[in-house]
Amino acid sequence: MIKIFAQFSDLALAISVSLLVIFYSASPVISADTAVIAPLATQSLLLDGQRIDDTLVVVGERGHILISEDNGSSWMQCQVPTRATLTAVYFIDRQNGWVVGHDQVILRTRDGGSSWKLVYENPEAQSPLLDILFLDDNHGYAIGAYGQFLESFDAGSSWEGRWISEDDFHLNQIVAVGDQLFIAAEAGFAYRSDDQGQNWTLLDPDYQGSFFAIFPAEHNRLLLFGLRGHLFLSDDAGETWSTTTTGTEASLTSGIRLDDGSIVITGLAGVILTSHDNGSTFALHQDPERKGFSQLLQAADETIIAIGNFGVTKLSQQIFMIK
Repeated sequence: MIKIFAQFSDLALAISVSLLVIFYSASPVISADTAVIAPLATQSLLLDGQRIDDTLVVVGERGHILISEDNGSSWMQCQVPTRATLTAVYFIDRQNGWVVGHDQVILRTRDGGSSWKLVYENPEAQSPLLDILFLDDNHGYAIGAYGQFLESFDAGSSWEGRWISEDDFHLNQIVAVGDQLFIAAEAGFAYRSDDQGQNWTLLDPDYQGSFFAIFPAEHNRLLLFGLRGHLFLSDDAGETWSTTTTGTEASLTSGIRLDDGSIVITGLAGVILTSHDNGSTFALHQDPERKGFSQLLQAADETIIAIGNFGVTKLSQQIFMIK
């Protein structure tokens, strides 16, 4: 996710998508507060989402967690014990999920999102958590700004912090690909672990800009992307990388594989990249409203749901039929 700190101005709003974490100049939010049920929550800044079976879950500013069980036609806002901006969500199955965000809050649900419990927070650290991943019901990781790396072995009830690098660059996204873990980070850094996160190898895509996401394509291919439309491919677990032309200098924020097998990467300024050859080439489309996309989700009925600085909306299927 784009983890850029900026004051909340019109310019920041234009670039505030899932991979952007907004640093508010106001006093820190007290995360023990309960999120306010807001009639316009579906139009607020939303930063991440996940589909679990027939359910969609999205998260964003002011502690908003929204759930849809009708393919995005309607949304229910959850009661949440924080007003901190929430940056990432991860469900291991239909019942068990976790959310992270500013103030280093970590929330857990054991009932599919009907209720949420605050299991960790550290507002004094002033470094938001930006992504979360669980390998099974008990073992998980939360990563974030300034090199924050937390690990849990008890389903998120407790967390242990450590450093995986001598640098304090922001760790933006963590994914599991087979038995390996990968992290996309800022300043051209990416990491791989071959032993469930105990040790990390620095990868070298030969680029100095930030990476906001890493996406596993088919046949063990990795797509690594971020600032100024840069996108790198690796077919050997990150040992070597090649570049792919995207046709845009907009920052790229997230990737999704649609049910038809195509890959879609979205970004700022309404950028949508579609690939029908496993990421070797991409066709560029620009949303006419130039939305700042943070994430796309495909509902069970194949509806495409977009979230970002505009909230949540459905997109036309025609956008994804570009050859």
